[in-house]
Amino acid sequence: MRAFWIVLDSAGIGNAPDAEAFGDKGSNTWKTCYDSGKLHIPNMEKLGIYNIDEMNYGDKSLSPIGCYGRLHEKSMGKDTTIGHWEMAGMISPKPFPVYPDGFPKDVLDEFRKQTGREVLCNKPYSGTEVIKDYGREHMETGALIVYTSADSVFQIAALEDVVPVETLYEYCKIARKILMGAHAVARVIARPFVGQYPNFERTDRRHDFSLVPPKQTVLDDLKDAGKDVIGVGKIYDIFAGKGITETTANHGNKKNMEKVFELQKKDFNGLCYINLVDFDMIYGHRRDILGYTTALNEFDKDLEIFLANMRGDDVLFITADHGCDPGYKGTDHTRESVPLLGYSKCWKQGVNIGTRDTYADIAATLAQIFEIEYHGDGTGFLEMLK
Repeated sequence: MRAFWIVLDSAGIGNAPDAEAFGDKGSNTWKTCYDSGKLHIPNMEKLGIYNIDEMNYGDKSLSPIGCYGRLHEKSMGKDTTIGHWEMAGMISPKPFPVYPDGFPKDVLDEFRKQTGREVLCNKPYSGTEVIKDYGREHMETGALIVYTSADSVFQIAALEDVVPVETLYEYCKIARKILMGAHAVARVIARPFVGQYPNFERTDRRHDFSLVPPKQTVLDDLKDAGKDVIGVGKIYDIFAGKGITETTANHGNKKNMEKVFELQKKDFNGLCYINLVDFDMIYGHRRDILGYTTALNEFDKDLEIFLANMRGDDVLFITADHGCDPGYKGTDHTRESVPLLGYSKCWKQGVNIGTRDTYADIAATLAQIFEIEYHGDGTGFLEMLK
């Protein structure tokens, strides 16, 4: 049996019950794209996207072929790591540390000591703006551009001609070892860029160095049961490799989906877990409504190909890990509920699985599908689909 699990990174659907507590009242990534008038997603409509609870817009199919529902996040965060960990079965009751005023002196002093390089910036910043504002000084001095965001991240940007990518990765590993205990940020992120001032561009050689999940996830349970667990995109990074048996690094939505099409032609027994990060990284954070909408349209075209290639007992889940409303204030993630679409030729059609109170219900359902021992949170819903 094969299951494909596609995460549209940041494609939230609004209406999180605790959005106001996160400063995100009224945010709704999907609705913003719909309101642009440019959203064309017939295949997700066919699966039932607009039949989801409180999706009070869009054309509702009279006979969707998929199952559909929405998920509330139970973990105390709205970032990639905490979202993926929860959907894999691990709810995080405590948020990761964040640094709205930059990182403390003792952390940066140790980082300088171990890398032998000075530090620029050290405050929350847009990833594209930070290389524009600090790139020239970085070129002239060799100092590393260190910055954060509203998320729990320690980001290091460096020009590839000044700091080779493999060296940048080593600096990130140093930072990862320093940032433990009270300063255990969710991710240390390498942000290589190329070009000449002022025309710098970030590359797809980004790499995330995440914390290791402190508990067993459904990925571990699948691996322990002898199943394949194939990560495509950022999945390996998000879980620090834990529970993954095979990986393909992120090369953007289009190439990641091309890799998925290749995997559809192969025999494996287990899970293919895919993260499509362009929605978040390129369009959400940059508040690019048209770009985000176009990316959803492009994914929907790829979905048509995917559905045509599915085998009789294949399983598909499509969801998201948080919101990043391109029409909302600021540049950061937004606390939103997320969609869940599912499809298999051997399931009932048009099943509304309702509103679930945790992302972890996906992991619990995957454990039911593969009939394996499960150690995580959540409640499975497979009985609704049979």
